[in-house]
Amino acid sequence: METPSGTIIFTTVGRTHYGFDVFSLHIASSVERRLTDGISVNFNAQFANENGDGIVFVSERTGSSRIFRAQPGNSKPEQLPGAPESLFHDRPIITQDNNTLYFISAHEQPDRHFKNWTALYSMKLNSQEKEVTRVTPPDTADYSPAVSKSGKYLAVASYGSRSWGGEFHEISTDIVVFRASEPEKRAVVCERGGWPTWSGDSTVFFHRQADDGWWSIFRFDIKPENLNLSPVEPVRVTPPGLHCFTPAAFHDGKQIVVATRRRGVNHRHIEIFDLERKTFQAVTTSSFHHYNPFVSANSELLGYHRFRGESTQGESTVPNLESILSPIESLRLLRLNGSFPSSSPDGDLIALNSDFEINGGIKVAKSDGSKRWTLIKDRTAFYNSWSLTERHVIYASLGPIFRPAKISVQIARIQFEPSVLTVDREEVPCEVKFLTLDNTGNNAFPSCSPDGKSVVFRSGRSGYKNLYILDAVNGESEGGEGIRRLTEGPWIDTMPCWSPKGDLIGFSSNRHDPSNDAAFGAYVVRPDGSGLRRIEIAGPEGSEEAARERVNHVSFNRDGDWLVFTANLGGITAEPVAIPNQFQPYGDLYVVKLDGTGLRRLTWNGYEDGTPTWHTVNDLDLSRLSLNGQDGDKLEGQFEEPLWITCDI
Repeated sequence: METPSGTIIFTTVGRTHYGFDVFSLHIASSVERRLTDGISVNFNAQFANENGDGIVFVSERTGSSRIFRAQPGNSKPEQLPGAPESLFHDRPIITQDNNTLYFISAHEQPDRHFKNWTALYSMKLNSQEKEVTRVTPPDTADYSPAVSKSGKYLAVASYGSRSWGGEFHEISTDIVVFRASEPEKRAVVCERGGWPTWSGDSTVFFHRQADDGWWSIFRFDIKPENLNLSPVEPVRVTPPGLHCFTPAAFHDGKQIVVATRRRGVNHRHIEIFDLERKTFQAVTTSSFHHYNPFVSANSELLGYHRFRGESTQGESTVPNLESILSPIESLRLLRLNGSFPSSSPDGDLIALNSDFEINGGIKVAKSDGSKRWTLIKDRTAFYNSWSLTERHVIYASLGPIFRPAKISVQIARIQFEPSVLTVDREEVPCEVKFLTLDNTGNNAFPSCSPDGKSVVFRSGRSGYKNLYILDAVNGESEGGEGIRRLTEGPWIDTMPCWSPKGDLIGFSSNRHDPSNDAAFGAYVVRPDGSGLRRIEIAGPEGSEEAARERVNHVSFNRDGDWLVFTANLGGITAEPVAIPNQFQPYGDLYVVKLDGTGLRRLTWNGYEDGTPTWHTVNDLDLSRLSLNGQDGDKLEGQFEEPLWITCDI
């Protein structure tokens, strides 16, 4: 099968600032202890034995999410076998007999687009073969596994065999229970719920959003030996007035530990809820978000993950670039600490945008990640395009991002002197020339032609967001010179990208369904406006699959025969309520040929991956990549809770 080559640079919302480590807390003494080593991000842990001496957890230190085990006396965690072909592992559990490892993976493609890939797998740790067994039935998606105290029963949040409905605030899973020895005999015990946890062998707690709007913990009691009953009606456990998520139950049946969000409190915290007294006991109080608690079998310890803190040993700087494992051997992936990357003609520099609100502007980084300079600061800028004929010219949008058609945003030509990019400088002087006129609305997403003479961009000057082509040096004039319209209609054409050969312009559009501002397909058109067509990715034009596409940020490879883009084709990979804010947690990267063939998924995680671009140099030397972050941002745990969770109820 033909595959693309080269290097793709992209961003992941918030992920570079997480700095997660796993911690335990001795309940009686309130002594907190860090259990992971400050390398990469470490999260979603469980105690690996009854006494809580070790943990099994997920870490992204190898360029993808893999399963590790940390034990006292070992300075480095041990990587456990997983699914060899998988780039996403999550929610690992080791049974108390220390024999079976259960985990979530997303490496088996469903039978159609818009189905969730996640499934439960198991492995016998004491077996020499380390064979991975799929526990989830074929054509079914499962999340968030839990094992009962005896190890005989499992519970999962299951999506079943349905197609993903497009939701992500609360995904539509049911609580399914089955015997470990007979995983094919499954029973939906409770409808609508996520993140199950066992107390003993007969009580399951889980979270869901209650009818009054508060996320709450519910419970049901069953006789696991009789799983052929109809779904039961659960009992609400935690009261309204605060959000409670991701429960972990004590096996004595008297307490659960939860993550909470309260009115007037800025962070997610861990609290113990007494089931008899109906009272909460605060566990964490520091100014960090705390996630996804877990409890030792002997009920003496609980654990969670959080930002490791600035004074803690471990990684303390965000690298400008991070190498990510790719499923295609000939294709390399680099995660950028920033957005909207664009590489210089000779490939030695990358233009990028940092934060759009707090630290807005444009920066230039070396392609090995070793140094970064500021061109424009304290001003919102987005979507960069380097002139392929002028190493000292970058085109960008200046003004607020993602705003209505008539809000003023300008296309700017930014010129600087490359010789001043020296090690001793932090800021570089530049000249900014606006190419679009005042009062012409929202002009954004510029892409320069290969000959450096023209810029294609999206403008809302007509009241609709369509594409225009602009003189790359002189811009437009009051008399209408220097600009021409490329597309026209009552829809959104946006995020254009000029092909390296100059023969095509790729873009995203909802022209097939103008009333739906969430349905974007990939289109190409010639620079003269002819040959406009949609690239059929999920299905043929007019099909249900094509109507559901949300394809954005298209970018051509160097030869102009492949596109990379971000899309919603693979559904949801992890429960979004259990991680920091992701605007579109279904956003993963894909590549496809211009004729719609060769579609391949590139990323799997619970995050939003976006703004991908192909580096101008095909054979970028990643061995020189500077991963120590010597010139990167200070790691301070600056990320947000899901913005759709509110206490204003």
